[in-house]
Amino acid sequence: PGESFLDRMISMVEGAKRQKTPNEIALTILLVALTIVFLVVTVTLLPFSVFSVGAVGAGKVVSITALVALLVCLIPTTIGGLLSAVGVAGMSRMMQANVIATSGRAVEAAGDVDLLLLDKTGTITHGNRQASSFLPAPGVSEKALATCAMQASYADETPEGRSIVALALKLAVSQSPLRAVSEVPFTAQTRMSGMDVLNPDGSKRELRKGAVDAIRKHIEAMGGSVPAEVLRASDEVSRRGSTPLAVADGSTVLGIVELKDIVKVGIKDRFGELRRMGIKTVMITGDNKLTAAAIAAEAGVDDFLAEATPEDKLKLIRQYQAEGRLVAMTGDGTNDAPALAQADVAVAMNSGTQAAKEAGNMVDLDSNPTKLLEIVETGKALLMTRGSLTTFSIANDVAKYFAIIPAIFVTTYPQLAALNVMRLGSPSSAILSAVIFNALIIMFLIPLALKGVKYRAVGAATLLRRNLLIYGLGGLIVPFIGIKAIDLLLVALNLA
Repeated sequence: PGESFLDRMISMVEGAKRQKTPNEIALTILLVALTIVFLVVTVTLLPFSVFSVGAVGAGKVVSITALVALLVCLIPTTIGGLLSAVGVAGMSRMMQANVIATSGRAVEAAGDVDLLLLDKTGTITHGNRQASSFLPAPGVSEKALATCAMQASYADETPEGRSIVALALKLAVSQSPLRAVSEVPFTAQTRMSGMDVLNPDGSKRELRKGAVDAIRKHIEAMGGSVPAEVLRASDEVSRRGSTPLAVADGSTVLGIVELKDIVKVGIKDRFGELRRMGIKTVMITGDNKLTAAAIAAEAGVDDFLAEATPEDKLKLIRQYQAEGRLVAMTGDGTNDAPALAQADVAVAMNSGTQAAKEAGNMVDLDSNPTKLLEIVETGKALLMTRGSLTTFSIANDVAKYFAIIPAIFVTTYPQLAALNVMRLGSPSSAILSAVIFNALIIMFLIPLALKGVKYRAVGAATLLRRNLLIYGLGGLIVPFIGIKAIDLLLVALNLA
């Protein structure tokens, strides 16, 4: 494989693999287990009935038709039939939020997420960092620093680069023409940018601006060093929550440019809600550790990753997944593609690169990184809907079992008539009523599956109690009422 940046990104994307969500695994195991249990029960009933009739010498053997109907009623067809509707409803809700999901599974996975990786710029802060001041090194004038910073930013089309030029012009720095040799674009690996220019005498100058540690490595490779005063100024800027950019002319550091960004109003409260939901938030930034710590404290995130590279993001996601966590993140660049491919819920920005959109499993048409919080809340609501329907379905099956068995086996065991509390008309009407109810209940539950259960940011124990009370108890009572009503109708119409 090649060693270029793009080659490494492709290699990491291909090596990334998403895991199944715990709820997805649990529901699959539950449905398979229930189906096997009820299948074994139904198959066992026939020889048991034959043996009982032969031993007693009275009664009738239960019919195959009755057993097939019993199996159809008992296996979890309710939740099985509604899972697709729940998935479609989730994708529909995402579309209403201007988010395209590649599958219903991606939306459901958002409900299982317990870790959010959030880019600082644009998600936690407004993302329009502006140059606010020049802090020159000892022996360097502010104008000289501003001139070099402006020249290093000529090819920089980012808001930060344009703000540096604008601030320099406010200091009456003249825009003298330069003989540019080449432009040096910013990358996630070098974390600096600039220009290579020619002096009037034909000598070459390397003008650079970027992260302090990146500039430090650059000039040390050229035999230079960073003055202690510049490092102290960088630390002070970082502690204020601003971003320091070092400016260098060749092997000489001229000073620091301070970039200010503002944390979004109300973001701390949102993170507090997520914390109550059991979701951990981690801020990812290319800033140094001091700046990252200051922003993280102000925003109220649980943890942060500073000076992050694409490899660092991918390593962090795999580390959390190895601990059993499900990870969600947003991204828009080719350098985000490996992490997006690895994350369980990956939201790519529509304004981002094709590589990022292909690696993610959702695309935000509004290119709004904060929408990840809404996606997680929608996923939680979807998960609650699925959990509520599963609870209702299981309770429903248990109720149908105790409602139908006495009516079906009363001809084999007349003593079971005492358990036929529903007083169904006949074994045939009991079977037909149960089958009709089984079909109707799915139709009645489709609106709930499509609309969804409203999510409330409360503890898991509270949610469990509420679900058991409403959907568990409801699932036990509704079959008795429904089957009895259908039985009365069938008997009245002489259909059974």
